[in-house]
Amino acid sequence: MPRPRTATIRDVAALAGVSVGTASKALNGRGSLRADTVARVRLAAEQLDFRPNPAARSLHAGRTFTVGMITTDTIGRFSIPLLIGAEDTLGAGEMSVLLCDARDDPIREQHHLRVLLGRRVDGIIVTGRRAGTRPPVGAVPGVPVVYAFLASAAPEDCSVVPDEEGGARLAADHLLTVGRRRIAVVTGPEHHHSARVRARAVADRLAEAGAELVTPPLHGEWSEAWGRQAAGLLLARGLDVDALVCGSDQIARGVADALREAGRRVPADVALVGFDNWDVIALASRPPLTSIDMDLEGLGRAAAELLLRAIDGDPQPGLHRHPAKLVIRDSTVPA
Repeated sequence: MPRPRTATIRDVAALAGVSVGTASKALNGRGSLRADTVARVRLAAEQLDFRPNPAARSLHAGRTFTVGMITTDTIGRFSIPLLIGAEDTLGAGEMSVLLCDARDDPIREQHHLRVLLGRRVDGIIVTGRRAGTRPPVGAVPGVPVVYAFLASAAPEDCSVVPDEEGGARLAADHLLTVGRRRIAVVTGPEHHHSARVRARAVADRLAEAGAELVTPPLHGEWSEAWGRQAAGLLLARGLDVDALVCGSDQIARGVADALREAGRRVPADVALVGFDNWDVIALASRPPLTSIDMDLEGLGRAAAELLLRAIDGDPQPGLHRHPAKLVIRDSTVPA
């Protein structure tokens, strides 16, 4: 039995009563067509179950409708939500994402870059597992690059990063709002960009409100073990602390465990704010953690939108900060 013939763009044009060129423009979102013409063409395509030929579409548009993403985040803690957000935006334009893991290896990264360029991707998103800056991937003639989560050291590049400073200020404002004044910070390694930025922003916001940290920020590892140790140090020093801002949810969960074991109630005695809103940690903590969410999916969507603008000839160079948000749970405001 012969296979049914696949509908072509000519069939769509004939059913819609327009020229082939008009049908192509309507389906590809090009040109200045009347809304009723576009609707008629798309209805005809749907009725005929028309599927554009990818090769012909690429040849006609001079594009491959693919985007490369290079990451160093092998665990995927940050890159996966960012990828989901980017695909939300790129998928709406029927674009596909090719994900490459560089594993913090410059040679591997350059290999992936060459492969992506060989596949004629329309653009590239570069991301990683930590905020801060990194060297640019190098000249990529005719292929726009957007750096996401971490920034390029070259100011002329386009980078979109989480507003960690703004997030830390939200944490400080929230604690002040719920009546806390004796606040300390427990965070990650002092050499780490995020640890420094978040701690400094909390201290600055408190100073603006006429308050100050009860002790200089405590720096250690990004771990629950360090959170437990830091809480023990604060208790051993006899510091009168009624709130803590932690540089990560892992640290905050460790602090919560140590406070509970010492007979301190969270939040009645000590309010606790984490950072990252990693639900695996924040929701499993006792009590569930109030946390700062960097909105990584939203950041991914923003990066993809900036890349699409660059692909369309409207680049947006410079540093773009994506706002964080406060997620309130029982560790600061009991149910």
